[in-house]
Amino acid sequence: MAKGQSDGLHCEASFDVISKCSSKGRENQTVAADLDGTMLISRSSFPYFMLVAMEGGSLLRGMVLLACAPMAWFLYNFVSEAVGIQLLIFISFAGLKIRDIELVSRAVLPKFYADDVHPESWRVFSAFGKRYIVTANPRIMVEPFVKGYLGADKVLGTELQVSKSGRATGFVKKPGVLVGDLKKAAVEAEFGDKMPELGLGDRETDHPFMSLCKEGYMVPKMKVDEVPTNKLLSPIVFHDGRMVQRPNPGTALLTFLWLPIGYFLAVIRVFGNIPIPEKYVKISYKLMGIKLVVKGTPPPAPKKKGERGVLFVCDHRTLLDPVIVAVALGRKVSAVTYSISRFSEIISPIKTVRLTRDREKDAANIKRLLEEGDLVICPEGTTCREPFLLRFSALFAELTDRIVPVAMCNKMSMFHGTTVRGWKGFDPFFFFMNPVPTYEVTFLDQLPTELTCAGGKSPIEVANYIQRVLAATLGYECTNFTRKDKYRMLAGNDGTVSIKHTATPYNHKQN
Repeated sequence: MAKGQSDGLHCEASFDVISKCSSKGRENQTVAADLDGTMLISRSSFPYFMLVAMEGGSLLRGMVLLACAPMAWFLYNFVSEAVGIQLLIFISFAGLKIRDIELVSRAVLPKFYADDVHPESWRVFSAFGKRYIVTANPRIMVEPFVKGYLGADKVLGTELQVSKSGRATGFVKKPGVLVGDLKKAAVEAEFGDKMPELGLGDRETDHPFMSLCKEGYMVPKMKVDEVPTNKLLSPIVFHDGRMVQRPNPGTALLTFLWLPIGYFLAVIRVFGNIPIPEKYVKISYKLMGIKLVVKGTPPPAPKKKGERGVLFVCDHRTLLDPVIVAVALGRKVSAVTYSISRFSEIISPIKTVRLTRDREKDAANIKRLLEEGDLVICPEGTTCREPFLLRFSALFAELTDRIVPVAMCNKMSMFHGTTVRGWKGFDPFFFFMNPVPTYEVTFLDQLPTELTCAGGKSPIEVANYIQRVLAATLGYECTNFTRKDKYRMLAGNDGTVSIKHTATPYNHKQN
């Protein structure tokens, strides 16, 4: 919400602006910083509460939160910051399982937080050896991001009340929402006699805790460019959730108004193209507002029946990748997938075969499909939204030397067409609910024989080479991440069974 006046504020201290703060020689010092408007450019936490409400709760909960936004704004600015924030907490969290809140905080929020980091605050904050965040937001909501990507040692935040059944009640534990003097009390309780060397804030209600520090600096409200995400402690490789844009009140309102229109469009775009032959689908895509850009020269279709087909090896953006390749080629292809819902199989306009993760069975299926014609495979085994390629499974390289790499990229303005925690059967619909869903397909040259297993290369060498070629074409970065890493980080399991431990953002490696 917008900044308000103090809640029980007794401090009259004045502080200099953060641009005058030196970051040199801070390695052995401690910093305590506010979050919204200080470490983040945005002075409003509303979008993050909206994400929790929608991704952890439901669309209806998000609508209720949006309807109550004016009341929350009034309470925040003219009654009490704490009361305004308490209203947002109640609507967003009441009744949600703590487990679901934790998953949203780990899988959805970091992407939006990372796109909003203040450059001056990060310059100073990152120079300190000990880093603390002092925030009115619920600790559970901000902790995964500030610890994993900003390197915070601890979060002093508002604590949620939890019922015996493991659900948030919507209320907070004593002493209440950390605002004004309560932030000061939290800092005093945490540090005792040895206070932080530096305090950072952006509002008058930050002055009490900042006055405890040896130095204090304010982050003024001004237009700045956010810190590039690759400058944070770890890149955002994986994230979940359906929303593409940060749902501030205006964006959230437009999204809700677009939903019925987008759903109607998606149904037409999905089912309307199923009976149309692939060579004509490009025309229908244009008529339906779907943008398809095709680059490169794909190989011709097999000339006679029984001729082995080409294996098109793609990076994996959405479930629609093989369908888009078929449309770009203007002919039927088959596809093998690691994970697809029964509903998606039924509505797919091309033949799809599930891989069993049994090496011998999968190899036999791929060989059989290549004997029938062209085949599309995505060796990453799962999708990745960000400009990174996961490790390629090498099985495909053992089975044919007719390999054509295909670089896939897409653009969505409102909804992501992939999910980890949601129902995957809705993925194509969410992609086509975007006003102008866009796919770009680049067909590269077929691998020469000397770069295949037939030319003496190992399957791993072939897979890694194709990964590097596709990454160079797309401007992406190669990683050693796998499907299991993604699901451990975003869902707390390996994609099939539950596990206790999760991956951390620091596992990023390069091939």
